[in-house]
Amino acid sequence: MKRIRILLADDHAVVRQGFKMILAAQPDMEIVGEAGNGREAVELAEKLRPEVVVMDVSMPELNGIEATRRLASSTPHTRVVALSVHKDSVYVREILRAGARGYLLKESVAGDLVSAVRAVASGEGYLSPAVSSAVLDDYRRHVTNPIDLLTSREREVLQMLAEGKTNKEIAGVLNLSVYTVDAHRGRIMEKLNLHSINELVRFAVRNGMID
Repeated sequence: MKRIRILLADDHAVVRQGFKMILAAQPDMEIVGEAGNGREAVELAEKLRPEVVVMDVSMPELNGIEATRRLASSTPHTRVVALSVHKDSVYVREILRAGARGYLLKESVAGDLVSAVRAVASGEGYLSPAVSSAVLDDYRRHVTNPIDLLTSREREVLQMLAEGKTNKEIAGVLNLSVYTVDAHRGRIMEKLNLHSINELVRFAVRNGMID
């Protein structure tokens, strides 16, 4: 039997361990890797080429939404099942727009996780039963969003700014000069018509980039 190759991405090792126990117990599934943040998830997925990535939506530095967006571009045959504690429509909307094929609440039972992985691996979609049809209606209403004006790097910088990192700290993480980060920051503010860090943080929260 060909087994579904799965990559787990969650910044909590205990949570990953729980998912690993559930999925590895299935005869048609194998865990090929684990990632603790979005950037690691993208790098591992490009290297390991799993069929499915089980992706936490909220992770530091590079969240699951942006990681999913990058995977849709770099490894289009890898399908994403998003996991979140949030029922809020914004999280579902943004990760589906980014390319996820499934959305599961972390409170879901083990059977739902297994069903979601199997469904997505076979090319179907899967939405957690607790995520109502109102969320789908909301998703359809928001097919355009100012965040689409930003490049992938600008969205990455935006998240770190919203997390409270300084230009110098961001430059260190991304291996850029402080001047380059400052230029990104200026373009982000201009494109989104934002005028302060507080507005930037509110925008990031509203778009599911940070909690």
